[in-house]
Amino acid sequence: MVLAKAILLLGSNLGDRNGFLQSAISEIQSNKLLLRSKSSIYETAPWGKESKNGYLNQAVIIETSLQPHVLLEVLQKIEIDLGRTRNIRWEDRVIDIDILLYESEIIHSPTLTIPHPEMQNRRFALIPICEIANDWVHPVFQNTMIELLMKCSDKGAVSKPDRF
Repeated sequence: MVLAKAILLLGSNLGDRNGFLQSAISEIQSNKLLLRSKSSIYETAPWGKESKNGYLNQAVIIETSLQPHVLLEVLQKIEIDLGRTRNIRWEDRVIDIDILLYESEIIHSPTLTIPHPEMQNRRFALIPICEIANDWVHPVFQNTMIELLMKCSDKGAVSKPDRF
């Protein structure tokens, strides 16, 4: 069985944010996705829509035998099981699990785009990724994650909270 590596970004800005991140990681592991590495948890400013609720974000590296579209289905089921609703783009959410990278694959389909089309513009994604995979090369831009972070013009606040 061939295993592929993928980088996921977990995010939560409602309720017990840390609890939702930990529950998502437990569910990921329960679905036979092998957790290989996880970043620290970062407190981040909302992006894309005004909200009074800051996010907690965490990047994880998994290994999986699932193809990208099947992986997406599994992750969306985990989101739903944890109480995620999808009504408005960029709405507050109890959990969000995005596939940012899947090996060096480039996928453009109606339901899935890999690499994530905005990750290079978001410090809240790049900083946690750089903690665990700073030399991973973006398959479109051919830059490492640390190079993308250095070029990123996003000024959103990203910090490690003391309590996690």
